[in-house]
Amino acid sequence: MIIDCHGHFTTAPPALGQWRERQIKAFEGSGARVSPDELRIGDDEIRAAIENGQLKLQRERGTDLTLFSPGAGKMAHHYGDAETSLVWSRVSNDLIARVCGLFPDNFAPVCQLPQSPGASLTASAAELERCVTELGFVGCLLNPDPSDGYWQAPPLTDRVYYPLYEKLVELDVPAMVHVAMSRNDAVQGTCAHYLNGDTTAFMQLCQSDLFRDFPTLRLILPHGGGAVPYHWGRYRGFLLDRGRPPLEESLLGNVFFDTCVYHKRGLELLTDVVPAANILFASEMIGAVRAVDPETGHRFDDTKALLDAIPSIAPDDRRAIYGGNALRVFPRLVARLQDKEKEAVR
Repeated sequence: MIIDCHGHFTTAPPALGQWRERQIKAFEGSGARVSPDELRIGDDEIRAAIENGQLKLQRERGTDLTLFSPGAGKMAHHYGDAETSLVWSRVSNDLIARVCGLFPDNFAPVCQLPQSPGASLTASAAELERCVTELGFVGCLLNPDPSDGYWQAPPLTDRVYYPLYEKLVELDVPAMVHVAMSRNDAVQGTCAHYLNGDTTAFMQLCQSDLFRDFPTLRLILPHGGGAVPYHWGRYRGFLLDRGRPPLEESLLGNVFFDTCVYHKRGLELLTDVVPAANILFASEMIGAVRAVDPETGHRFDDTKALLDAIPSIAPDDRRAIYGGNALRVFPRLVARLQDKEKEAVR
């Protein structure tokens, strides 16, 4: 089974974005709230969005299952207040649950969290628990910068995050560390802020003892880890200079990287530097980059075609990257697949 661990509902029906605009404008204008009941999206609209988008590309590229979450950039945690963020997260997550209910063989749900800047992570932990225990979600997105481009939050290793980490460990689900939009004109979103976020989160983890407190916590850094593989020696040297345990010992039991890297040489570097056990296949298809690469004839986000063209990846490592590691990092995905098999037998 080929499992894409990084997909977003970027093709959501227009009604979702229109409801979100009303929510933001109402709160900014008068502090009013817009009810989720005002959002109307039919199953046929969802089917059309998926069948003409992500499902079509799954079939063309030969992948089997996508871990599917709300659009990352549209999380936009800085808008409104904590209630705004909570309601938006619930609306977004409920829609993802519907997608995965309509296409259970192709998609498994991953949730966003209501991370309003400065707010307690208690609401995030509660929404995570709702999504996992009531809706069957298998993971979540964790934004290291809820200010959306200004980095005003404490590092991910601060104790303010501990209630969420406790819940992640209790529920045995991983978090993908993924920033949202950038409202800072000096920092473009998908090609600067996203990669900055991955790199910054890794450095925060290098400077901490977070995994001593949470030895079973699992975090995924998307987009190949940003600058991390390219500067692997810098991080190793930083830890050694400060008398800390080696990088491999400190982080690689808990930190994983995905393959959302859109050129072959970048993926060759990732798979050469980072152990195969720490790499998860991903594409973020219909996401940040949607064009066809004139050099390859494939879309830039067709990472399977790029990985297939790298002969240096050993067969066992390739199997692990394409699916085995995801099943290890997302144990609730295993349970979900087993439940589906039992239903099929019945």
